[in-house]
Amino acid sequence: MKLPTITTAVATTAAVTLLCSAVSANADQRIATFDLGSLDTLDALGLSEQVVGVPKASLPTYLDQYAEETYTDIGGLRSPDMDAISESEPSLILYTGRQGDWETELGEIAPLLNTSLQGDDYLAAFDANVRELASRLGADSDAEEALEILHAEIESQREALSNAPRTLVVTHNGGNLMLNQHPVVHEVLEIDALEMPDSVTSEKRGERTFTPLSADAISEINPDVVLVVDRSAAIGDEPADADALTQALSDAGAEKAQVVMLTPALWYLSGGGLQSLRLQIEEVSSALTPSAN
Repeated sequence: MKLPTITTAVATTAAVTLLCSAVSANADQRIATFDLGSLDTLDALGLSEQVVGVPKASLPTYLDQYAEETYTDIGGLRSPDMDAISESEPSLILYTGRQGDWETELGEIAPLLNTSLQGDDYLAAFDANVRELASRLGADSDAEEALEILHAEIESQREALSNAPRTLVVTHNGGNLMLNQHPVVHEVLEIDALEMPDSVTSEKRGERTFTPLSADAISEINPDVVLVVDRSAAIGDEPADADALTQALSDAGAEKAQVVMLTPALWYLSGGGLQSLRLQIEEVSSALTPSAN
């Protein structure tokens, strides 16, 4: 934060006192977070001491230090434990759409911040979330430095992937595959989304649209690489069988398509954090850059 020029010693002292008070208040935040991407960001900014509660059953491996007894288990992503949250005495609760049904109850415990990435520009929303979290904890300069490094990496990878192979992203759920126009792949890294043939149709379920993909449909789409986000594995259900999927694609005529299983929890549960976005970029680069394989 850059302070305005003040000409009197009294005013300067008062301004410094106010600034120190604000930083101290920020340092006293007690955060319960259902958003693993925000937990990821807090961890990257060295703010783990501000965290008091997390959904322990959903933690990805790289954040498993938050499974320690130091942190309160505040329930599942879709089953918040209100008593545990209250007992952790948070001063701020971070949540996303997954906890939308409990917004009123959560708001009775502590102030809320919805950290869902909203809008059509994924990277702009991501940056805004990081800055909002940092501003509430007096870590603005650290956040700007981290974002500068991350954006430089994004630009470097965009250039490296400018001639990327034809790439299709799918989500596996309960043995079924669905199209996943993932923003990290298609917006952040600017890898072209493939055109869907007329045989591929979408389904409306409530407010969401799903596009099922069969092995025959994927063969018709003709990707060089199929990146698989395994929702089932991320939530503890039966994971996808990569060998069986490769064989099914081969039988359907897509024998040249390379199947790459992405890290499930990273892509389905903890996206949107400073660390997870970097890790996602690295996984995509490794899958699509011949020299990285």
